[in-house]
This record gives sequence, C-alpha cells and structure tokens, in this order.
Amino acid sequence: MGNLRNIAFWVVLFVLILALFNLFSGGGNTLQSREIPYSDFVELVEGDNVASVTLDGENIRFRGKDGNDYVTIRPEDAEVTNLLMENDVAIRAEAQEQSGFQAFILSLLPFLLLIGVWIYFMNRMQGGGKGGAMGFGKSKAKMLTEKHGRVTFDDVAGIDEAKEELEEIVEFLRNPQKFSRLGGKIPKGALLVGPPGTGKTLLARAIAGEAGVPFFTISGSDFVEMFVGVGASRVRDMFEQAKKNAPCIVFIDEIDAVGRHRGAGYGGGNDEREQTLNQLLVEMDGFEANEGVIIIAATNRKDVLDPALLRPGRFDRQVTVPNPDIKGREKILGVHARKIPLGPDADMRIIARGTPGFSGADLANLVNEAALMAARVGRRFVTMEDFENAKDKVMMGAERRSMVLTDDQKEKTAYHEAGHAVVGLSLPQCDPVYKATIIPRGGALGMVVSLPEIDRLNWHKSECEEKLAMTMAGKAAEIIKYGADNVSNGPAGDIQQASALARAMVLRWGMSDKVGNIDYSEAHEGYSGNTAGLSVSANTKELIEDEVKRFIQEAYDTAFKILTEKNEEWDRLAQGLLEYETLTGEEIQRVMRGEPPTMGEDEDDTPDQGSAPSVTAIPKTKPKAKPSGDMEPEPSA
Repeated sequence: MGNLRNIAFWVVLFVLILALFNLFSGGGNTLQSREIPYSDFVELVEGDNVASVTLDGENIRFRGKDGNDYVTIRPEDAEVTNLLMENDVAIRAEAQEQSGFQAFILSLLPFLLLIGVWIYFMNRMQGGGKGGAMGFGKSKAKMLTEKHGRVTFDDVAGIDEAKEELEEIVEFLRNPQKFSRLGGKIPKGALLVGPPGTGKTLLARAIAGEAGVPFFTISGSDFVEMFVGVGASRVRDMFEQAKKNAPCIVFIDEIDAVGRHRGAGYGGGNDEREQTLNQLLVEMDGFEANEGVIIIAATNRKDVLDPALLRPGRFDRQVTVPNPDIKGREKILGVHARKIPLGPDADMRIIARGTPGFSGADLANLVNEAALMAARVGRRFVTMEDFENAKDKVMMGAERRSMVLTDDQKEKTAYHEAGHAVVGLSLPQCDPVYKATIIPRGGALGMVVSLPEIDRLNWHKSECEEKLAMTMAGKAAEIIKYGADNVSNGPAGDIQQASALARAMVLRWGMSDKVGNIDYSEAHEGYSGNTAGLSVSANTKELIEDEVKRFIQEAYDTAFKILTEKNEEWDRLAQGLLEYETLTGEEIQRVMRGEPPTMGEDEDDTPDQGSAPSVTAIPKTKPKAKPSGDMEPEPSA
C-alpha cells in the first residue's frame, strides 16, 4: 500500500510539471509577439502588409511582411476570414482543446504543485512508509524475516543458561499443547539483562531464526518523540500489528530509553516518556489480554527501570546474560573462528584462559584482529602468534615503537616494571606474572601483565593486600633505585588503582576493623542511591581516609622490603628487560635466576599461557581486567 501511494504521488507530480510546461511553452509565442489594436490589423491587411495569419480562438497571430510577429484580439462580430480571403492572405487555424474547466485547473497548477512538494517532504521526514505526514503515531517496528544471514541457537555460545530459558519460549510457540495441558501459560515477556556486548541482541536474532513465527524488532528510542502522545500511539499501533500476526515475538532493544523510573529527574520527569511507558504497561498486562504476543526486551541498565515494568505478568522472566566463563569463551571463540582458516598451532582454550572478563563482542573483535594481522603479513591461515599479538593489542593497546625514548627513560621504565614483576612473583596469592614489557603501548611506557589461574569471582582480604603490594612496587622500585627526590610521575596510574582498591576494601567490603561492616560508599562518594540521604560525620570521613592510607602504606612497605631483600634478582630482571624489551613469565623467572632466556619466535615457552591483565580495583560491576604497573608518559606542556 505504501509503495502504491508513492507511485501515485510521483505520477501526479509528473503530470503537474508537464501541464505547467505546456502552459508556459504555449504562451511563449504570445509573450514574444507584439500586441496591436484590431483596427491596425485591418489596415495592415488591406494595405497588403500581412504575410500569414494564425487563428487561435479569439486570438489572431500574424506575421507582417517586415518579418515581425503581432497579435490582436478578434471582436465577436468581426468577419476576419472573409477579410483575409479577399486580400489573398494565407490562413492557418488551430484547434481549441481547452475548456473553461481546464483553464481553471491550469490556473490552480502552481498551488497544487507547492502542496504536493510539501506533502513529499513531510512524508520523507516522518519515515515514508509509515503514513507520512499523517503517520506520526504509527509504529516503527520492523518484521525480521532473516532470509539472509539467518542466526540460530547454534550460533550462540557461552551463555547456556540464558539460551535454555529462551529455547523454552520457542518450544512453547512451536508446541503450546505440551505446556498448556498442565495449565501452564505462555510467558508474556522476558527481559535480557547483562553488560554490553554479551550477546543479548544476538539471542533475540536466534529466537527469530528458531521460532518460525513473525518477529518484530524495535528500539526503545523509536517510541520517544518531541510531540506529546506520539509514543503512546506508537505503542498501541505496535501491539495492534502484533495481535494481527499472533503468535509472534516483539523485541524491544534498549528498553531503558522508554522504561525509566517514573517521576525521576528534575521537574518530576519527562511527561511524554512517562505516557509512553504507561501505555506500554497497559498493553502488556491490562484489561485486554495479548494472547500469543511475547515481549522480549534487552537492557544493560536494569537498575533504572520502573518497578511496574519488572513485575510478573509483564516481564515474567528476567534472564541474566553475563560475561562468559572460560568454557563459554572457548565456545564463543570456536563460533567466530569458523569463518577464518586456523593454523595447526591455534588453540582456542589457551586464548580463552587468557581473556577473563571478555564479553562475546570483545572475543569477536579479538578473532577479527588476529585475522587482520595474519593478512597484513601475507599468511594463508591464522596462527597462534597472530592470536597472541591480537590479544596484547586489544588489552594493552597497539605497540608504539615509533616513540623515541632516551636511555634514561628506558632504564627507569625497566626498573619500575621489574619491581612489579619481582613483587608479584614473590607473593603467593598474586596472579602469576604472564608478561613484562618496556615497549610503549597505548598511554603507558611499559607494563606487567598478570594471568589469573581461574576466573576470579571474589576477593579475600589477604589477596587484596598482596595485590596492593604488587601495585605499589613500581614506586618503591623508583625510590630504592633513584632516591625519593628523583621519583617520577610514572606511578600515577599505580596510585590510582591502589586507591580504588583500598577504598573498595574500606567502604564496601568491610575489610577495615576500625570502620566496620557498613557500606559507606554511596554517602562518601556523593551519591544518594539506596542510602536515602545517609550522611557521615567529619570524624568518620577522616577515619575512612586514614584506613585507606594505612592499607596503601602497608602495601608500599611490603613491596619496599621485598625489593630490598631481592635486589639482585630485581636488577637482573631490569637489565634483561633493557636487553630484550619483552619477557614472558617463564623467561622472567629464568632471567631472575641468572640464566639466559630462551627466546622463541612465537614466545610460547609455556604450553598454557594466556594473556590477561590483573585486576587491581573491583568496582560495583566487574570490569575487564586492567594491566598493573603502568608507567605513564611525561605530561605535555
């Protein structure tokens, strides 16, 4: 219907332009002719000064023997034809095709053309196929056919629990009698919650590929409009379309754009957005039942959603889509590696072990970077070396070999990073050191990367204290080697990470006996959150800062003591970094023992190496691991 309307519009527009062209082209001759009185015309004819005459209704167009064109208006009672024939003047008559009605229509053509152009541009501004200028309230939901690039549950890996929940919904759509015979009802909605890049939208596409029912997709921001009432109208229209195609699935991506808590913000919130949310709530579970319409929504901001949206009857299931564990990462890498030719030494389990905290999107990016690196050097397949280099690039940044460092800067960086590595290897609860480098990457002049043995789910106080010691080892190394007066700004990143971890220990995790088991994080950091106006006294704030300072100072003292005791191993490692620039975990230990490192071309001395930066600070949501021991470059002027 929309295409028919567009074709009709273009046909009408073409006819109008053609008529205008004919109108103005037909009148062109009149505009170029000189108009004279009828009496003068008679004198010219009788004086044999007229070469030819064209009779066009009441208009008489003629050419004089002087070569000029003239026009005059014929009186009603004039016998022009007899006059011309008596004087032997050539006569030509033109047929009269235009009626009075046609002339009236032609006079309206400019106005009709302007109206048509205005309707066209309004139609373009409002999305064309959704009713144009009159279709503000039409839903922008698109039916997903997946004729090309069909995604199924076989393409989804690493989130088995979430997949099982949604597989059940698909099974319900395929065979509802299996569940309804025991009184079970089809779920009205499922909310996918998880960090960005974990595969929420991919899951929805897999449902579309598996269900075999109509699948509508729309973004939460498509409901929000500057005109009041448009969002609610679009919600109504979307559900009307869904009811006509039931059973079907409606997927709303980024539902937090329209489903935020009502009454929040300055002035009581956004009226238009809240009206849209109210309409969505009514449509999902109001007086009229939406049988056979399943709503699936995705968000990474569940905390801002309105409670009425989350209750059973609207979103009956809340499916958590977390970052994958080591087995999940291996499966995800296998899915993405199907599209590229792998070398015989490529082992996805090693890569999976070295990428804790990576989401599905991060792993897809890693595989793509490895393929690009292999293509850059002209390989026919992707080797393990390409994966290792891609992993380092994704987590630590690209190498900046073009940066020119003086010998003094390289030496300070080497001793700084060697301090991190020696302390990390000396403390049993620190993550094993995987790699140390003094090649600038990203914004750091060098770094030490630690590899967790397993995915870390929680932290103990003793582990945090040892992690703090490893983090502060860079500054301790600089002071031992060059003195307190010559310490650089290199430990700035270390101090930031240590402060964040120590504050988490004191404010959120209750690891300080003096502060106690109270969550002071919201009040101390200036947020209202769930504390409902909780405030702390000046004495408590001072106590908190004292405890944070104590944890960091004790960690610094521990690192200082270890580097003093292991001065020889530390010095050997620093010299080894100056010579080789990058050392793996096994090579670091060999250099510390005074043995030459065994430098293989692919740097894969240990069979189970992976690369993952160690986590120094754990915020409220688990972040991707960060490298410890960053040396910041000198600030620019």
